[in-house]
Amino acid sequence: MEVQLKPRGVCSRSITMDLVDGKVHNIRFTGGCPGNTMGLSRMLEGMEAEEVVRRLKGVRCGFKSTSCPDQLACGLEEVLARQQK
Repeated sequence: MEVQLKPRGVCSRSITMDLVDGKVHNIRFTGGCPGNTMGLSRMLEGMEAEEVVRRLKGVRCGFKSTSCPDQLACGLEEVLARQQK
């Protein structure tokens, strides 16, 4: 299933990914720091969604209270919660 997230408070304008059998694939950031978001996407490829949330939730960017990785984790957490209902 394709997941589209709308991050808040960060440079990325959108995050899109495929969620297949509880694993994340093809993560694509629109906006943000290209090297960081590309590296993050490659590192997370095929990882269990719950593990992505566990590792990335709460990561901050400088003085901001959030970051692109945190926004990915928060959005993914919401998607997983909706699936469990």
